[in-house]
Formats: sequence, structure tokens, C-alpha cells
Amino acid sequence: MDKLKYLEAVKTLNLWAKAYYSYDEPLASDEEYDTLYHQVLEYEKANENEILPYSPTQKIGGVISDKFEKSTHIAKMWSMEDVFNDDELKAWIKRGDKEGFQFYCEPKFDGASLNLLYENGILVSAATRGDGVVGEDVTTNAKVIKSIPLSIDYRGRIEIRGEVVIAKGDFDELNLQRAKDNEPPLANPRNAAAGSLRQLDSSITAKRKLKFIPWGVGYNELNLSTHSKIMEFVRSLGFLQDKFKRVCKNFDEISQAYKELVNLRDEKEILMDGMVVRLNSLEKSQNLGYTVKFPRFMVAYKFKATEKTTRLLDVALQVGRSGVVTPVGVLEPVEIDGAVVRNATLHNFDEISRLDLMKNDFVNVIRSGDVIPKITKVYKDRRDGNQSKITRPTNCPECDSHLLNEEVLIKCQNLDCKARVINSLIYFASKNCMDIDGLGEKIVELLYKEGKISSIIDIYNLKYEDLENLEGFKDKKISNLLTAIEDSKTKELYRFITALGIEHIGEVAARKIANSFGDNWLNASYDEILNLDGFGDVMAKSFVDFVDINKEKVLNLMEFLNLKSQKNEIKNSVFNGKNVVITGTLSKSRDEFKDELLKLGANVVNSVSKKTDFLLCGESAGSKLEKAKSLNIKIINEDEFKALSES
Repeated sequence: MDKLKYLEAVKTLNLWAKAYYSYDEPLASDEEYDTLYHQVLEYEKANENEILPYSPTQKIGGVISDKFEKSTHIAKMWSMEDVFNDDELKAWIKRGDKEGFQFYCEPKFDGASLNLLYENGILVSAATRGDGVVGEDVTTNAKVIKSIPLSIDYRGRIEIRGEVVIAKGDFDELNLQRAKDNEPPLANPRNAAAGSLRQLDSSITAKRKLKFIPWGVGYNELNLSTHSKIMEFVRSLGFLQDKFKRVCKNFDEISQAYKELVNLRDEKEILMDGMVVRLNSLEKSQNLGYTVKFPRFMVAYKFKATEKTTRLLDVALQVGRSGVVTPVGVLEPVEIDGAVVRNATLHNFDEISRLDLMKNDFVNVIRSGDVIPKITKVYKDRRDGNQSKITRPTNCPECDSHLLNEEVLIKCQNLDCKARVINSLIYFASKNCMDIDGLGEKIVELLYKEGKISSIIDIYNLKYEDLENLEGFKDKKISNLLTAIEDSKTKELYRFITALGIEHIGEVAARKIANSFGDNWLNASYDEILNLDGFGDVMAKSFVDFVDINKEKVLNLMEFLNLKSQKNEIKNSVFNGKNVVITGTLSKSRDEFKDELLKLGANVVNSVSKKTDFLLCGESAGSKLEKAKSLNIKIINEDEFKALSES
């Protein structure tokens, strides 16, 4: 690679990165990006004096600072005045004669404010808000945030300002990893974003999945008349943008926008704490100026409080339809955002350990996503001696069966447990299991409600007279259902094993068990299951625990059935161990192709990703085909599939 090719490669990589991280529209496969990236890296190793400051290689974390230098903003970064209701918003509009002007409204994301300075198209510095005049220079850390471009297509001097945030899902994953590493949890996404931005080791910042969302500019040489035009310009440079933005004419439109944003609060992946309302006219804004603390032309219309302190009275155990046992915090009732909260999710017992939570603790409760209350903090310094430990259960609170206890998962495996029986019945009859046509979710719930079935074995005891007086059941429907039940008796053994809903034992694992042990599958030991290809300790333990609890029930059930247990050897083929996605209209059903692929040792998955090896594609394929092309995945038609499977 020579200098000209290097310059072109850096330009191409930055274009690809912008498309991928800012617009979620990849222009190249991961392999193409990685190949070009490493070519650039090799050139830079040999030509250290020619490294461009905006090369994507400069986003690699690993620089460790012993302190942050101070950085002075060209234009001051102001805080905002808060308003909390319509009356306060009306009063703000009246002050300074703002009526008759347009207002620009957008979400107020809860993170850490950051000022980016670009000169001649290059990011030269990044600084925190600080006291508004001087902040901390965090340029090294800002460069590893993938949504902050190192170069922009604008040569003027400009300060671009926005919020560094972390998505709710990424925050939960971060705290889960910290728990595994025996580190204290981070209190909330805002603290996580601010703390991640100020890491002395930039490699830690790089791992935190931070995002930068612009909300304005400081110093600039733009000749634009409105804030909305400024934001259009900033977003055109490749920065992230949120879909919600409104230009409003008056209070009524602002109020309506606020209500819309409140309703979107659950859906937003980034935590919001209000809506920013500002005059759209830059001239009017300049004329209004500033108070000692705030700009007079903008305000934060804050959401109602969603966080309160209360006491944890007890921990109840909730058994879900799949048998998973979840601890639920029973709280001293507290009002949050107009709703009385009496319970809070605790997710699992690892979460309880991570929080070091005890009964009768004072806790901080937040309405996570504004729907499900969640305990985020324990006030240990307020313990008064009346606290007691919370212990992991060993038996199901509903049926008293021994529970499957893994690191995070606790599950009742008893097929007859009342708390899980309906879901067990629905899953058992589903298409990928025993395929009992006509026994869908609504019919199962009706039959259970009417006392016609209360366990899987009851399905095979159903008679015409059990169904004839039920609403919606006519002769043909009854006949079809009973025929489907009868037909299911001769299904393949692997389908039956799958249908039992054993934790961690899906269709592929069930096939391996059926192929390896045949009719003797219920007597397979822990070591024998563990020795199967692709099986681990968790799967083996789950299987033997299930059999230990349900063996007699399963044997009784199998007396009604005549399952096909012939061994289907996995053929040695190019598909062995490969991930295959099926899409489009084919000459046979997808299930038939899936069955063929499984026999060839393939893993058949539903969605295309960079881990996909083949896309089996028929006519009228849609988004899966387009994504496969963008990821450079091998695409084959039926004829190619046949040739490969026979080779």
C-alpha cells in the first residue's frame, strides 16, 4: 500500500464506519472492513510519521492517563432552567415575550455533556462541561466512542455539543459483568456514562458501548438562522440522531409534543429525564441572552419523578409459565409518578447477592422503563438490626418439587406444576414439537379453564363428548382435533423429547439424545449425556434433574404413544456444524429443508448475522437476502444445496 492508497483506504473505512454506527446501514461486510483496516494498520506501522489523526486506528483504546488536563471551551456551556408542569412552562414562555415565535423540542437524554471541537474537519479536542467555562480534556476517551467521527466534512471551526449516554440494555449487561467480576454495580445509566467517559484507561471506555447524541453547537462559523437548521447540518455530518424532534408554534403544540414523548419513554433505548424546549430563532435567542445561571431562550421540561426510597418488607417467589422462579420484592407501598408501587423486580438471586440486599432494608426504587419498578440501591448505613438474609429456594413454592438451581436460573421442572402447566401444554402441542394441529394457545387455555385437561397426559384422554358442548366446537373441528392428537402418537422420538420443554434441551439437542440412546433415552446417565458432542455440564445436569423429577410421568405418557425412535445418522457434509438460514419460496416447505439440513449436521437459525455461513434462498426473498449480501454470506439456491449436500 502506498501513500495514495492509504489516504483512500482511510476515507473508505470512515465512510463504512459512519454507515454502520450512525445509520445502521452497512456498506461492507465485517470481513471487508477488517481486511482493509489491517492493511491500513500495517502501513501505519511502517510509516508512523504519516498516520492521519482521523484514521480509524486512532479509535483503539489502551492509552492510560494519570490525570485529565483542563480544557477551556470557546463558548460557555450553560446549564438549563427546569420546569415541572404546564403552569411553569406557560410562565417561562411569557417571560421575554417569546409568544409568536417557534420552539424547537427534542428529548433531554440523561448522560454526561461533552463538547467536541473540530478544526479544518479534524476532531482536535473533547471536554466535559466542567464549570461551564473549563472542563476536563477527555479527547483520548472520546476518540474510542464509535459514534463520534474523528473527521467531518466541514472545514470551519465548530464546537459540537451533545450527551454521552449508554443504552438501557448495555447498562444492564455492564452491571451483570461487574457482578461476575465481583465489582460494585453502577447506580444508573447516567452515572455509568459519566464514569466511563472519565476512565483513565481508554480501553475501558472503549468497552462500555457509549453513544454520543448531539443537541447543539457552541462556537461556530455557520450562517444559519434557526436551531433546527443547525441540527440538520450537524446530523448531516454523520452524527447519531433521535427520530423525535418537533418545531412547535405555541404552548398547546409544545404540550402535545411533551405528552407524545412521555408515551415514548418506554420505547427509547436511552434514558430520558425530560424534553428540551428552546426558541428556534437564533437572533431572538441572542437578544434574550442569559441570566447568571441559565440561558433565557431554553428550558428543560422535566418528567415527573420516577425514583423513591422505601423499605423491602419481604421477597415473594413467582413461578412463571416456563417454570422459572423469579424473586419479587414486596415493598412498603410508595407512590412513584402517580402510581402506588408495592412490588419490584429483583430479576434473580444473583441480583440479590450483587445488591447485598436483606429483608427490611431501605432501598431506592426506580420505575425502570416507567413500567416495572426496580431496586437500584440499598442503603446499608440505615440498617438497624432488624434485617435478615434472603436465601435461595430449593423447592418450588407452588408444588414443592426440587428446583433446578443454576448460577442465575432457578426453575421448576415438574410437568404437573400448576404454575407452568398451561405453557407446557401449549409448547408440547406446537408445530416444532408434537405438531397437534388445532391445539393452539386459545384452545389449550379454554380446555384448561373448563377442566378438560390439566396435564399433558390428559390430551391423549380427550373424547368427543369432552368437546361437543364447548363454545366454537362443531363436529368437523372436534374430528380434526382428535385426528391430529391421534397422528401425534407416531411422531419421531426427538420431537417428543423436544416437546417436554427440558431446560437447555432444544430440537438439535433432542435429536442427538434420540439418535444416541433410542428407546433407552430415559436411562441415560449424567456422564453419558455430557459426552455427547456439543453438550456441557449445564445441559447434562438439566436433563438428569428433569428425568429424576418426571420419569414416572413420562413413562406413563409414553404408554399412549408409538414413537419412531430409529437412529438417523448425521451425514458428513459441508454443512456439518455450519449455521444456515432459510428464506424465500422454495419447492418444499421450510420444515422439510430444515429436516434435511439437520440430518446433514447443520444448525438451522432464523436470522442472518455475521455468524451465518449459508443462506438457502428461494424466490421472492426479502430483507434476509439483502442483509446476507451486505455481510458477504454464501447464498445458495435449491440446485446448489442439492449439489453440496451430495458432495
